[in-house]
Amino acid sequence: MRSSRLSVFCTTTDDPNHLELKVKLEKKDPDFYTGAHLIVAAIRIVEHQNASPASIEEVCRILSFSLEQGHYLCRKLADMEIIGMVEGAFDIKLYIKEHLKLEEIPKGVVESKLEKELQKFQSARKQIDQKIESIKSEQAKKKQDLFAEIEQKLKDKFKKEV
Repeated sequence: MRSSRLSVFCTTTDDPNHLELKVKLEKKDPDFYTGAHLIVAAIRIVEHQNASPASIEEVCRILSFSLEQGHYLCRKLADMEIIGMVEGAFDIKLYIKEHLKLEEIPKGVVESKLEKELQKFQSARKQIDQKIESIKSEQAKKKQDLFAEIEQKLKDKFKKEV
């Protein structure tokens, strides 16, 4: 089942007897587990209604998915060998291979590999920045010590001359 959120906005106008009411229905995108179940169910429905294999376009139309989202989900399901895809002259037909593998899909929103890699990169970048800061502070301290040493030598030399 696709979850939705209903928002109601009430606004007033200059006329005290007039009230505007706006209703907005927002659909939430299903996670991969839910999307996979929806795809398999839609394939079954289309096969039942048409007595022929379902195409990606028919499945997407039933589920109100974009074609891109449908292709993406179907390719992932085909890689997992849950469904099969047969490429025809005009479209791609779908059939169910192993529906029990659907339960192996983790439920809920799963963090993508890209997000994990991004977090890893950001933490590595932070470590490098911290290392650079420590090196800069060491260099500044060395520079300050060197100037202090030179100043002390000049003072000692000046005192000997006087």
